[in-house]
Amino acid sequence: MSTVHEFQLSGIAYPRDPAHMLDEICEHFVEHAEVLRNADRAVLKSSFGTASIHLQDKRLLIDLNCPSEHSLQMVRTSIAEHLFFFAGETAFDLAWSEPVSAARLPDMHEVMVTAVEDVTPHMRRVKVSCADITPFVGGDMHVRVIVPPKGRQPVWPRYRTDGRIAWPDGEDELLVRAYTIRAVDVERRELWIDFFQHPMPNVTTPGADFARNCRPGDRLALLGPGSGSLPMSSRMLLVGDESALPAIARIIAEVAPGADIEAIIEVEDSLEEQPLPTKGTLKVRWLHRRHYPPGAKDILADQAKAAIVASAHNTFVWVACEKEGARSVRSLLKSRKHDRKSMYVAWYWERDIA
Repeated sequence: MSTVHEFQLSGIAYPRDPAHMLDEICEHFVEHAEVLRNADRAVLKSSFGTASIHLQDKRLLIDLNCPSEHSLQMVRTSIAEHLFFFAGETAFDLAWSEPVSAARLPDMHEVMVTAVEDVTPHMRRVKVSCADITPFVGGDMHVRVIVPPKGRQPVWPRYRTDGRIAWPDGEDELLVRAYTIRAVDVERRELWIDFFQHPMPNVTTPGADFARNCRPGDRLALLGPGSGSLPMSSRMLLVGDESALPAIARIIAEVAPGADIEAIIEVEDSLEEQPLPTKGTLKVRWLHRRHYPPGAKDILADQAKAAIVASAHNTFVWVACEKEGARSVRSLLKSRKHDRKSMYVAWYWERDIA
C-alpha cells in the first residue's frame, strides 16, 4: 500500500526537450533516492517524500507528496534547482500550484567557528557551534556551507517564486560549497567539518581557503542536512579518496557494534592516513598516489571493483570518488544485479575540472 502524506503540491515544467530532461532526472537522482521509471513517468522516493514526474503533451507534470511542510519545501527546491540545471542555457519555465514563501530557508542554521585544527597535512577541521543540533544527530551527512564576505553583515538566501534559492550577488555574494558533517558532538553542541586542502597548483579552492583562513568567532551558515544518509548494515564495503574520507570516517564511527567493515581509501601518502575508531570490525587498506606509476588514474576504481567481486552478495557497497571511476563501479554493480537499496555510488569531483 502506498503512503499518503498530508502535504501535497503540483507543478508544470516546460523544457525544450522534456523526454531528455526526464532521462537526466532519473540518471541523477538514482544516487539520492529510489527511482522507479515506467515509460513516460518517473517516481522518486526518499525520506523527505515522493516526487512523481509525468511526461505529457511536451510538458513535465510534477506531483509532490511529503510528510511535512518543511520537507515539501525542501523537495520542491531540490526538484526546481535540478530542472533549471538540466535546462542549462535553453529557455525553461516552471510554475507551482501554490506560491513559494519568501521567508528565510527553514533548514538554514547560523553557526559560529569555535576551533580550527589540522587532522593531517592536507585535511583541516573546522568546528562550529550550532544552537539546534537535533537535525544532525543520526541524520543525513551532507550540508551546504555558506560563508558571507569578510567585514559585511550577511545577507542570507531566500526563495525565488519558481522554488529555487535566491542567492545574493554583488558585494553580498556568498561562498557556497557542499561538505560532509564529519562528526556531531551533542554535549558541546558542535559540528565538525573536514576540508581537504588540495595540494595542486593553479586550482581554485574557495572552500579550502575558507578553512585555512577562518578563526574562532567567525560566523557562517549551514544549509541542510539534505542528503548522504548513514547506511545501516552489518556488512559494508566503503571506498573513496580524500573527498569522501570525512563521510567514510563518520560511517565507520557510527556503525552498530559488531558490524563488519572493509574500507579502501586513496590518499597522497602515509602522512594523510587518519585513525578510524569504530565499534565494528574494520579492515582498512590505504592506497598512496605518490607511489602510483606515471599516468595511473583508475587504480581506486579498479580496486573497488575487485573488492565488489570478492565480497558477499549482501554487502552494502558505498563508493564515492572521481566521476568516471564512480560510473564504472555503478556499471559493474548493475551487471551483477546488486540490490539498489544496498548501494550508494556517487562522484564527488571530475578529473581535469577545477
